[in-house]
Amino acid sequence: MRNQKTMELVLTSIFTAIIVIMAFTPLGYIPLVVINATIIHIPVIIGSLFCGPKKGAFLGFVFGLTSFIKNTVMPSSLSAFVFSPILASGMIGPSGILKSTFICFVPRILVGVIPYFIFILVRKLIGEQKKNKFGALLLNLIICVLLCAGLYEFMMKVGGETASVVFSTAVAAIVAVVVFLLLSKLVSSSRPALVSFIYAGVSGAFVNTLLVMSSIYLFYKDPYAEALGISPNEVLGIIGGVISFNGVIEAIVAAVIVAGVGIVLQKVKPIGSACTNRK
Repeated sequence: MRNQKTMELVLTSIFTAIIVIMAFTPLGYIPLVVINATIIHIPVIIGSLFCGPKKGAFLGFVFGLTSFIKNTVMPSSLSAFVFSPILASGMIGPSGILKSTFICFVPRILVGVIPYFIFILVRKLIGEQKKNKFGALLLNLIICVLLCAGLYEFMMKVGGETASVVFSTAVAAIVAVVVFLLLSKLVSSSRPALVSFIYAGVSGAFVNTLLVMSSIYLFYKDPYAEALGISPNEVLGIIGGVISFNGVIEAIVAAVIVAGVGIVLQKVKPIGSACTNRK
């Protein structure tokens, strides 16, 4: 027990350092032709899985804190107030303090909590007994539909004015079908942990994107539109595009990295010990 707690404390410290380094250097982003995919949430997700949701929530808080500091001290856009209670209070008054505090911290804290329970849920659905094949099939279908939508947006942006709707749709659909078949194969194999890591990565990335962007629309529709120089009626379309494009691409990146690191790290610290030996 003492060794396990020591290991979790060491991992938490390492992940904290990684988050801080990523937040204040280009290492927190992966260039993908037309966007930079954020990967700062990935240490939070992995920390949640191997150290439990309490320490995962702490790592999420650190993620939020770095976002608050960076957007307050060195804002890189006119919409930095969304993540800075200090800037928001100066722009829209005291109500901005609560709104920006929520956006900056709550989604990031949940990134350190929800993947832990998603991992456990998926592992139960596709575990050795395979009692719930329909549940696993439904999860695979959901992730592939989201993947198809995201890849379509990616193809259209890469193609620019010459992009073909038919070609982009066909490529996105083919890739989604291939991924669905691969996930189905993994579900039927004896490696439920691998699929569980994949879904933990996807859920963590989407928790961050969905909660942040939906909160921006709910709390800051008009100020956000003004910061971007667009009509308030266009904000929903912008947010939908970010979720379907950036969100899906970042979810794919998170799934790959979390699965790769998780499988390796599991050999050193079995995931069962992080999940209080639940299967």
